[in-house]
Amino acid sequence: MADLAKGLLDAVVGRLPEEEQMKLLSRRGEELNKLITKRANNIRESLEKAGREMLAEMAAKPEVKKLENGVLLHVLEFGPEGEGRGVRPTQASTVRVHYHGTLADGTVFDSTLGGEPVAFPLNGVVPGWREGVKNMHEGETAMIGIPPEQAYGPEGTPDGRIPGGSSLFFKIQLLEIMSAGVGGSPILGADGQKMKKGGSGGGLLGPDGRPM
Repeated sequence: MADLAKGLLDAVVGRLPEEEQMKLLSRRGEELNKLITKRANNIRESLEKAGREMLAEMAAKPEVKKLENGVLLHVLEFGPEGEGRGVRPTQASTVRVHYHGTLADGTVFDSTLGGEPVAFPLNGVVPGWREGVKNMHEGETAMIGIPPEQAYGPEGTPDGRIPGGSSLFFKIQLLEIMSAGVGGSPILGADGQKMKKGGSGGGLLGPDGRPM
């Protein structure tokens, strides 16, 4: 059917003067662009609405903490020092994590599950992700809900993986705070002395921009 329609269109266009051909093709191109834009806007509006609803449902749970910027934090597993205890990262921290990120419709846009954990400085991620992780303790696993204002806003990502207006939902395992952490009890070795986090940073940069 598509081939037949194309053949008929070609025949019609071929019978028109060149100027009329250009007008017809231009008009059809504009109509197609409008259709594509309309469908993209519908998808965006649907995702934004679903995301807001999911955030509202998440916020209604008593175990969920709502931060000042609207980010939601639900700790699923506590760290080794227990509930509400342990080292926390700061704005200047580099952290090592596993994470799984989805949109409101369940689309997975990024994940380390099934692979190696990643390490990066918190000052290089979107505000909502950074603030959520800053409220976690080392060793914890949590769900973080991020409204679009604290993620990629109305424009989304340049590559289109995350449409504008999308709320983001992450499951994050904070494996290690590699630098600039605060609080927590010192970890003692077999000799009773405070242990230091050693080893190479694998090419990572610290808060001062120098190799770790």
